[in-house]
Amino acid sequence: MKSAAMRGTGLGAISYENERQAEAPECEIVRYACLFGHQSVIPFSIEAEEIPPTWMCRCGREAAAVSKVPKMAFFTTAEPRVHRTHWDMLLERRTIADLQELLTERLALLHNQGADEQRLSA
Repeated sequence: MKSAAMRGTGLGAISYENERQAEAPECEIVRYACLFGHQSVIPFSIEAEEIPPTWMCRCGREAAAVSKVPKMAFFTTAEPRVHRTHWDMLLERRTIADLQELLTERLALLHNQGADEQRLSA
């Protein structure tokens, strides 16, 4: 007898929302450093009432605030990502003259293979 099991995702496992139209919140970025030279960069909301002067470092010691970056939108990029095509990447590695030479070599090789096959079948 078949068992009637429900299929699906677990609760809270996957979010089906996308972030394309969502705006990044404005943040203030604070850099903390401990005595061992470890640095942590922590973004705080601009709505935070108080930014802590110390932060727990990954080594277990306290790290002091070193610098603050002015208020900004966190996770924003200056330029949108440029999508390169296969042709663009090919032109980064080879010139048009190199590509023309490769094309003639491959066409000659294919032509010779076709001629060999015709000789064998005759």
